[in-house]
This record gives sequence, C-alpha cells and structure tokens, in this order.
Amino acid sequence: MDTDMTERTGRPLAMSEGGPWGGKDEDQSGGKGGDGPRNPWTPPPRDDAGGRGPRGPSAIDELLRRARESFGGGMPNGPTARSLWPYAVGAVVVIWLALTSFHSIGAKQQGVVSFLGSYSRILTPGVSMTLPAPLETVQVIDVQEIRTLDLGSAGDESQRLMLTEDQNIIDLGYSVRWNISNPKLYAFQIADPDKTIEDVAESAMRAVIATVSLTDAMGSGRGAIETQVQQRMQEILDGYHAGIRIQGVAVKQADPPDAVNDAFKEVTAAQQTAETYINQSRTYAQQLEAQSLGETAAFDKVYEQYKLAPEVTRRRMYYETMETVLAGINKTIVEPGGVTPYLPLPAVRPPTRPSTSVEAVPAQGGGR
Repeated sequence: MDTDMTERTGRPLAMSEGGPWGGKDEDQSGGKGGDGPRNPWTPPPRDDAGGRGPRGPSAIDELLRRARESFGGGMPNGPTARSLWPYAVGAVVVIWLALTSFHSIGAKQQGVVSFLGSYSRILTPGVSMTLPAPLETVQVIDVQEIRTLDLGSAGDESQRLMLTEDQNIIDLGYSVRWNISNPKLYAFQIADPDKTIEDVAESAMRAVIATVSLTDAMGSGRGAIETQVQQRMQEILDGYHAGIRIQGVAVKQADPPDAVNDAFKEVTAAQQTAETYINQSRTYAQQLEAQSLGETAAFDKVYEQYKLAPEVTRRRMYYETMETVLAGINKTIVEPGGVTPYLPLPAVRPPTRPSTSVEAVPAQGGGR
C-alpha cells in the first residue's frame, strides 16, 4: 500500500506537505495532473462533460447558505441593497415630517409654537401644521384645567407654623386652586410653576396671618384670610408675568402647635361656654325688653281710658288689684258693725295657708 501511494504521489507519504490530504499547492490546484489526494470538505470539481472543472462551494459554505435561506434569506447585498437605501431614507424622512409637522390640539388646549427656541405663535384647537423639528417645536398646554396645590402638609413643619398678630403660633394647612390664563407667559416666563406658586402662597399667607389674631385665624376670620391671600398671590404673580390665575385659597387646618394643643382646646371650650352664656343673657334681655314694651303699651291704653272716666277706671283698677293679691290666700270677710266669735277647729283651717281677716271697707273715691 505504501508502495502504491509512493508511486501515485511521486514521494513518500511521510514527506508529503500538508498532511495526508496532500500539500497546499496540490490542494489548491488539484495536485499534479489532478491525481493527488483532496480535502474531504471540498466536493470534487466537475465540468459539464463529467470531468474536472471549476471548483464549487465547500460544504461549510453550502451549510451557511441553507441556514440563511431558512431564516428568510438575510439582508440583500450587492447592487440590490444599494438600490434600496434611497427608499429607506425617504420613508424615514416622510415619517419624521408627519410626526413633527402636524399637531392635533384639543378643545381645552392651546399649542405654544417656538421657532429655534423663541416664541412664534399660538395654535388654537384643531389640526395645525408647523415646520418640522427642530426648526419649530410645539408645547401643548391645557388652559382650562383647574390645578390644586396642597401646602402645609404633615411632613413639612416649616410651612405649617406661622406667627399671628398677638404673638401666637398657629399650625396652618391650606390649598391653592389655579389655572393658566396666558399660555405664552406660562411657557416662557417661569421655569417651575408649582414651585413658584408654592413660594408665593407661603409668602402671602404669612403676611396675612401676621395681621390677624389667633382667635380670628382659628375661628370666624378664615373667610377674610382666604380672600386676602388670594388677592396678594394674584398681585405677585401678575408682577412676575407668570400667566397664572388664582381661582381660590382654602384653609383646611388651623390649630395651635401640638405641644399646647390640649391647653388651647380647654381655652376654646371655655370661650364657647362663655359665648353661650352671653347669648342666653342677650336672649333674656330681649324678652324682658319686649315684655316691658308690651306693658307700656297696655298702660298707655289704660291711661287713655282713665282720662275719659277717672272714677270708674280707678275703682276697676282697685278691684283688679285686690283680686290679684287675694286670689291665692284664705280669706275671712268681716262685715262692719259686729264680729261673732267662732271656734277655729283644725279640720276647718288648712295648715299650709295662713288666714287673713279683711274688713270690708268702701273703696276710695266712692262708698256705700
């Protein structure tokens, strides 16, 4: 076998370059006369007549080709790929223009258009068209939404404790309702609207609380405080050209500090009790006043009748007075001219009512 291999290759097997499959040159050119050993991974070249011809792809290349075909063929390359690039770029440009040039503005919204960062115009509700970004950009703003900002939360003691006019400390919590009145000013004048409104509200509230007493701040003066704070905030924001309108301020909590809260509750309860007694006394005074006015009117009527018939009116008043005085006691009437003694038995004399002896006398101004 060694002799045959030596005769076919012209040299011993051990001296052949490139291993048992032949040398590099022989593998590339097909060996001497095409009789040398070949790489088992490369199929034998064949021509149309069945002889040796140009070498085809290797088994690995064929395997990779089949894998690409199983996944859809992969990306095109060559002249076909270069011809598709303009269409892909055009599609991207069309999508970019559609997304950045057409804008839909809602019924409660307005769009602020800026050209290279500077204010350009306002877009009204509907579909509008602008230059593509980054030449023109649109900021959509809801101008009718009422926003609420709660201040003086439980976690922020610095905003809750305020000093009143009578040098007392009050723990205050409140909220601010606002909306956007000018989208242009709102978008370009203030960087952080919530922070600006928070600072302005705290400043205005402290200024107003410093002019009222603790009792007014905790009681009936809340309405006046809310109105004054709203006016002060609007004046400050108008000075800033913020484009914000304050819709209202609501005081949600007005209590003394926690350290003295119990004592203030006792004082408040005592004040309420005193106020109750004062109201009761005022009611009683009004009742007495009304009763006095009624008696005065009745006396005036009696005086008018007295002027018409003094004697008759005097006697009638005497009888009415005596009926009122003697109505609630036991009476013994003794006729003038003689008294007959009688035995006062316990059964005929009630122990709870005193006996009164009255001698019948003629009335003044007239007689029998």
